[in-house]
Amino acid sequence: MGLRDLRRDYLTKPLFRWAGGVLPPISETERDAIDAGTVWWDGELFSGNPRWEKLLALPPAKLTAREQAFIDGPVRQLCAMIDDWQITWRDHDLPKEVWSFMRKQKFFGMIIPEKFGGLGFSNTMHSEVVRTVSTASVVAGVTVMVPNSLGPGELLLHFGTQEQQDYWLPRLADGREIPCFGLTSEDAGSDAAAMTDLGVVEEGEHEGKRVLGIRLNFHKRYITLGPIATVMGLAFKLRDPDNLLGEGVERGITVALIPTATAGVSHGERHLPQFTHFQNGPLYGKDVFIPLDWVLGGQKQIGQGWTMLMTALAAGRGISLPSQSAGSAAMCARVTGAYARIRRQFNVAIGDFEGIREHLADLAANAYLIDAARRLTVAALDEGHRPSVVSAIMKYHATEHMRRSVEKAMDIHGGKGIIDGPRNYLGGQHRSVPIGITVEGANILTRNLMIFGQGAIRSHPYMLAELEALSDPDRKAGLDAFDRSFWAHARHALGNAFRSLGRGWTGSRLAPAPDNVALPHHWRQLSRLASAFALLSDLALLTLGGALKRREMLSARMGDILAELYLLGAALKRYEDEGRQEEDRPIVDYIMLQGVDRIAVAFDGVLANLPARWASWLVRFLAFPAGVPYATPPDELTNRVAATLLEPSAQRERLTPGLYLGEGREDHPARHLEEAFRLVAACAPAEQKMRKARIRDAEEAHSRGVIDAEELARLGEAQAAVQRVVAVDAFPMEEVSPLAKQHRTERPKPRPRREAAARREAAE
Repeated sequence: MGLRDLRRDYLTKPLFRWAGGVLPPISETERDAIDAGTVWWDGELFSGNPRWEKLLALPPAKLTAREQAFIDGPVRQLCAMIDDWQITWRDHDLPKEVWSFMRKQKFFGMIIPEKFGGLGFSNTMHSEVVRTVSTASVVAGVTVMVPNSLGPGELLLHFGTQEQQDYWLPRLADGREIPCFGLTSEDAGSDAAAMTDLGVVEEGEHEGKRVLGIRLNFHKRYITLGPIATVMGLAFKLRDPDNLLGEGVERGITVALIPTATAGVSHGERHLPQFTHFQNGPLYGKDVFIPLDWVLGGQKQIGQGWTMLMTALAAGRGISLPSQSAGSAAMCARVTGAYARIRRQFNVAIGDFEGIREHLADLAANAYLIDAARRLTVAALDEGHRPSVVSAIMKYHATEHMRRSVEKAMDIHGGKGIIDGPRNYLGGQHRSVPIGITVEGANILTRNLMIFGQGAIRSHPYMLAELEALSDPDRKAGLDAFDRSFWAHARHALGNAFRSLGRGWTGSRLAPAPDNVALPHHWRQLSRLASAFALLSDLALLTLGGALKRREMLSARMGDILAELYLLGAALKRYEDEGRQEEDRPIVDYIMLQGVDRIAVAFDGVLANLPARWASWLVRFLAFPAGVPYATPPDELTNRVAATLLEPSAQRERLTPGLYLGEGREDHPARHLEEAFRLVAACAPAEQKMRKARIRDAEEAHSRGVIDAEELARLGEAQAAVQRVVAVDAFPMEEVSPLAKQHRTERPKPRPRREAAARREAAE
């Protein structure tokens, strides 16, 4: 103890004073965001020595028999009821029978426990439903997603009083009440804590009685389900100017549950989000008076609104948009591979062009990677984890991979993807991309400030304890706590330095891999990069301190490394969980090479721009003596991965499971595409015979005995199916525009032929 006292008083105390001047105190909103959720696998990655066995031991995401029956029954029925073209361009809403079906089957109560009349489904099931329904219609997917994500239901389960739960949850479960959540203010988007919506504690009239309550004035926008909601969760800043509650004037962000029929509440106007036409619009409140017991969680939860929101987002952000993104990426991969197989240019399938195959390989890899990460994340949620940093990773990277998948799919489809109409199966996915990028934390903000910015504090093994010690008003206790944390941190950093040295100088040969895995070299590479990431994190925090917050590009690149380590670990885990399917190995190799390349770009970006040059050179010397390990997939591997999408196979089904492909609808364009794909693939032997004989025309090939009558008939059937798929829609001018008549000018009558001949003669 005497030695520790000497260390604390003579070594730690100057460091304590220095750190207090370099590291800023944690703000109240930052504290709420950091405290929300839990640390899970992100903590292992920040340790620099992740225990991969722990990741592999997590049970894979799995549906119960009851949940699978719901997927096979009501979910498929719902998808078959949806005409996305009619919804988007004609009705601008889901039809009445679809709303009724969703209420009857309790789609809005999936997360509500059975004791309250809900379905009590797992997070995995919630994810699967959103994923499948979104491939039938983004409008329907969003409509199902929102009541089961950030909203009154989720918040009631975690924070509601027993009385509130008993009243509201059964009504939300059976669809008697349609919920929405009002967070975004007119002048506060990503900075939700800057909302201007105000509540004032005062006395007022409620149901004929004078009671203590809150007078509200608010203007919310971008509120999904807002135009049709019957109850809203409302976030606002509460003031108590007369201190009627006895706890001060500024009470902070608070959440209340308010029926939209309450006097002073106005709603019903609609925004048009990229012509996607899910219900979305503003909420207005003018002198709305509510009793105190409408505060979510009762009076004791006044001022806890930000904590509520961050806690709900810690889980919800890892389910809804990643699930929709996973479905979109898988759909893009499947339909684009099929289209590339049936569409011919220059008398060959466009899937045979290497430029197309490069995009197809990326589509296959994105579909595998996003779904691997989605499954891992929902499996962790089902185990009780609420990993806020991982959820931020998932929100950003799932939607960004979806964006790239949709862009590549559109590039390959060309005019087929551009021309809207009932035959277009890509337009809805393309229009919805900016929405996913923007909502639940704009992607720019999430990447630059949240993933590493919060992770470095929340997930780092010692940083939060050090900041708490620096913020302790009791300076003596703070110094003592800082002494313990700082020297443990120093040992941790030294250990990572030696690990980086050993793993870097041996090219990851000394890096650990789990026992008995199929691809140990990939695991070792991740171990090497994880130790380098932890080392660089400590040096960046040491040399920049609080200034790292303002160096957003550095923070973003560090977040990219952290995220790629998570995503690549998820891909390797999926390969193990699915029984090490040998035919999937090229996809995993391709994903790993691309991911390591992205990590290399991020490492180089940080090391090139880190102000403390000595720290940059130290990391390069210890972790990357031969340079940062860039790696790109060879062309042969790219071709093998692309081929996955060009042939019917069990592997293709495993890569793109659970999509809605037009079952139950004779006129669905995805069904037509699948049929054409099957027929074209079946005709491959006949086409090979024709190529060998150098004959292009099927009738000629039949007349010369190259193919038989059955093969001729199959080729004709396939050709007809292909023509049905490649056709695009065209509409009468009057149907497209009410101004069409202005282009219907009367044409001049042709002059008699004799008059024209006379003019020619005169000219001659």
